[in-house]
Amino acid sequence: MSLLTYSGITTKVRAMESHLITDDQFREMAALEDVRSAADYLKLLPAYADFFADLDDTKLHRGFIEQLLTQSEYRDFSKLYRFANLAQRKFLDLYFMHYEITLIKQALRHVIGHRETTLDLSMFQDFFDQHSTIDLVALSQAENLNDFIAHLAGSPYHDLLNRLSDNGLTVSFDYEMQLDLFYFKTLWRLKTKELSKQDQRILDQCFGCRLDLLNLQWICRAKRFYSLSSSEIYALLIPVNYRLRTAQVKQLVEAATMDDFYTILKSTAYGTLPDAQLNETPDLKALYQQLLYRIYQNTSRKHPYSIAALDSYLYFKEVEMQRIITTIEGIRYGLGAGEIIALAAKQ
Repeated sequence: MSLLTYSGITTKVRAMESHLITDDQFREMAALEDVRSAADYLKLLPAYADFFADLDDTKLHRGFIEQLLTQSEYRDFSKLYRFANLAQRKFLDLYFMHYEITLIKQALRHVIGHRETTLDLSMFQDFFDQHSTIDLVALSQAENLNDFIAHLAGSPYHDLLNRLSDNGLTVSFDYEMQLDLFYFKTLWRLKTKELSKQDQRILDQCFGCRLDLLNLQWICRAKRFYSLSSSEIYALLIPVNYRLRTAQVKQLVEAATMDDFYTILKSTAYGTLPDAQLNETPDLKALYQQLLYRIYQNTSRKHPYSIAALDSYLYFKEVEMQRIITTIEGIRYGLGAGEIIALAAKQ
């Protein structure tokens, strides 16, 4: 049944996967001498040719290049959405919340960082009008955090950000992490209503690990940088455990010192994985990226005729965009090709 249901969309995904940038192409790009050359290189690739065709030298800054890459991502999503059947569109509708949160995070960085430059999200409004009620223009014009949160009134994100603001959080990374946690919590809850049992089991492998790893990052930051009580930390966690046991979460939250936290972490399912490489103060963000990449590779390989085809493609497209940005910024700042490749590989 899954073969019949997913044969068409899987064929479409495989055709789009053939346009993803290879490791050899990334090495070629990393060896280029300037940003102009990198933009011209992208112009030769099918996935980015239309967006980089008329890029002049005045728009080679990071912000505009990121917007062009985002447009490519949205175009891919739209292609899959048009090709998908009703059941597959239910998953894509759930996935769309990820795009809302990505732009909310971008606008948040602008507001919390008190940046003087103008943030222009208008080029994405047409795409959002098809799937969302959020006013991107209003968000991009917010002058402070209170105004920003007010512009989200009526959306599922308003109460969350308001509560974080009341807790005194001032770092955009912490807001962003909580938005990610909220997204996966919502997806975890709704998938049982919208998706088949088989698709649920497959997504559990990807999103369950993401929930665990995001919770770990948040516990770590809450203990290192904020004087939040254990009850306050619990209130901001997703009450879902995949490979973390409830007792382990309790031990991590209530660890007396960071040394105790890391000791407990090493005894969890994630601390014992070969990719973990936990040292005295492990980089949990790097661990998150490494493990996710492996998980998505495995699920797409094992379940090609399932929701994994869509989910994995959209994940790898996003990773590719981050690698492009890292590569171009490395070129901009004169890093060597080897160093750029090493940095891009961590995305």
